[in-house]
Amino acid sequence: VVERRGALCPDCWRRLTVVAAPYCEVCGVPFDVPTAAGELCAACLTEPPPFCRARAALVYDDASRRLIGRFKYRDQTFLLPALLPWLERAARDLVEGADLLVPVPMHRWRLWRRTYNQAALFAGALGKRFGIPVGLSSLKRIRHTQPQVGLPAEARARNVQAAFRAHAGDVTGKTLLLVDDVYTTGSTLLACTRELLDKGAREVRV
Repeated sequence: VVERRGALCPDCWRRLTVVAAPYCEVCGVPFDVPTAAGELCAACLTEPPPFCRARAALVYDDASRRLIGRFKYRDQTFLLPALLPWLERAARDLVEGADLLVPVPMHRWRLWRRTYNQAALFAGALGKRFGIPVGLSSLKRIRHTQPQVGLPAEARARNVQAAFRAHAGDVTGKTLLLVDDVYTTGSTLLACTRELLDKGAREVRV
């Protein structure tokens, strides 16, 4: 029994881990021990990413993986209202001054098979909540790639190389908020960020 359609039962709620401070100021990865505000993780200190900041709503573990998998692959888009409050909370640190929300695109053949882009649903909901326009065609996936699931980090990076093309007229000089459903190795988001910056974006947040 749940309060409303799309809500979570108490058992599922307890299993989820919300991302909360302390976390890396740049990539948003939670720290295991208390740290001062503004600290960076070792990865960001060693090799700073091209985006300025990234934030996530939930830790990607067994519980959230099942939830996102149902939303992403099984047409259970009615879960969006349950996920939206967490997304809003994570995005609140990024939306000030953002000109455009850009969802990570799907290739047209994969979109045709699945019928919806989960990142675009997230972006659309956040756009309504914060009053920011959504650029559904500002970034396109021009090369059909194999799914990233199960690939090691180096293979993921090769898989998405030169897979995206940004519309310069949409992004030049703008602060962009790039939206996706899952951040693991970051290969897809890094490839998208580099393409957006190459086409003249002033700043990319994730």
